[in-house]
Amino acid sequence: MIYTRFIALGDSYTEGMSDEKKDGNYRGWADRVADVMTTAHPDFTYANLSIRGKLVKQVLDEQIAPALEQVTGPETLISFHAGANDVIRPGYKSEIVLTQYAEGVRRLAASGATILLFTVLERTGNTGKTAKMWEERFSAFNRNVRAVGEEVGAIIADANQEPAFSDRRFLAFDRLHLNAIGHDRVAQAVLEILNLPFDKNWRKPLPPAKPESKIVRVVVTTMWFITFALPWMWRRARGKSSGDGRTCKYPIAIHWPLNLN
Repeated sequence: MIYTRFIALGDSYTEGMSDEKKDGNYRGWADRVADVMTTAHPDFTYANLSIRGKLVKQVLDEQIAPALEQVTGPETLISFHAGANDVIRPGYKSEIVLTQYAEGVRRLAASGATILLFTVLERTGNTGKTAKMWEERFSAFNRNVRAVGEEVGAIIADANQEPAFSDRRFLAFDRLHLNAIGHDRVAQAVLEILNLPFDKNWRKPLPPAKPESKIVRVVVTTMWFITFALPWMWRRARGKSSGDGRTCKYPIAIHWPLNLN
């Protein structure tokens, strides 16, 4: 399949946090994939409706309708990544979220577009009760992704089948979002799945990490807690989201790459 249009839906993962910035926006794996897709078709266009912090219901309510208006057929690729923000919340209700997720995928698939889904990494290397709870939740979430993906014939990018993604050095300082290296690795994995040119070395492990002293680990963890954990907890306590008031990068499919001149 030669895709003439790529529409990316979801949350911070697809918006591109915390990749390098380009024209004031995070670049992200989706932009990187679009950079290659545009070489396969002269009239290729790209839209990215993703906004950080969005829950599944918000993605369904705010992003699916404008995406469906831009579908031209199976040559349109729609990526859909949502649910991680729901899963990590204290009041998570799987019976509601998993149903909403499946409903969204079915709506997208009914348009005739080609659908690309993602599982969520279940094992992050963290330990403790919270890490165990999240692992169990994400495992059930991923089973739902695979089931509805198989039902509608979607392409599934399964991070849990790739040991290359287990290196925590692919994460930004906030320990939640991918850094530039992580986004590039995801982009290469997606390009391989789509049978497009990709870096064949993307599975190659990073060099062994240099050991850190206990003092350095304590200082870094303290800075992380003050800079990211506390603000996140404060937003949750007030019912706020990092995506409140934000707009997406590219709501309408545009010719790509974006001309910044």
